[in-house]
Amino acid sequence: MELFFADDIAGGRVRLDAEESAHLVRVLRHRAGDEVSVIDGRGTLYRCVLEIADARGAEARVVEEQPGFGAHPYHLTMAVCPTKNIDRYEWFVEKATEVGVDVIAPVIGERSERKVLKTERLRRITLSAAKQSLKAAIPAVAEPQSVRDFIAAAPADALKLICYCFDDVSRQLISSVLQPEAERPLMILIGPEGDFSPEEAALARENGWIPVSLGESRLRTETAAVVAATAVYLSYCQ
Repeated sequence: MELFFADDIAGGRVRLDAEESAHLVRVLRHRAGDEVSVIDGRGTLYRCVLEIADARGAEARVVEEQPGFGAHPYHLTMAVCPTKNIDRYEWFVEKATEVGVDVIAPVIGERSERKVLKTERLRRITLSAAKQSLKAAIPAVAEPQSVRDFIAAAPADALKLICYCFDDVSRQLISSVLQPEAERPLMILIGPEGDFSPEEAALARENGWIPVSLGESRLRTETAAVVAATAVYLSYCQ
């Protein structure tokens, strides 16, 4: 199944932008009368019949709506410090989207080597990955903020987990603290290559964040983030 994205859906009609239209008509050579599948980025799949096969602005008629297409039974925010090598962070964004995540929140730690991030490029990656993995919802990409601000602003009712390497507190394996039967939003915080500072870790614990482990292997930031997202997916989607 090939998915297309449109944010102009109203009155039973779907209008694709120039980029999606060109891919639909010029690359895949769809013609009027073809059936096409369109996502709105908010969770609904629209099965449509193409009526205007224009590479500059294709239009289709909706014949069926499927809310919750490709959805997962949890709400997960992955707050991850950008890696020095941006390609590694973009890999995390792509793979986390494929697995299942709702919000990607870049956070800047005291030990972060990368302080600047182009969120618009990350949004394009989430769009591509959502279509590839057959999901109608596209993860939101937040603007970067400091680790301290993110910790302080996190909602009290969320299950808040922090992955870090310090040995001054006991840590439970992440799978042992997940609560698939609960409907609490999930938030997972993962630090930069140099990990969180002791002060950031202490602030997190003071604000109700639970220290968790991802196992005995020493993981890169982006690997740890994907492992954590996968642990959530496997716990909730059995």
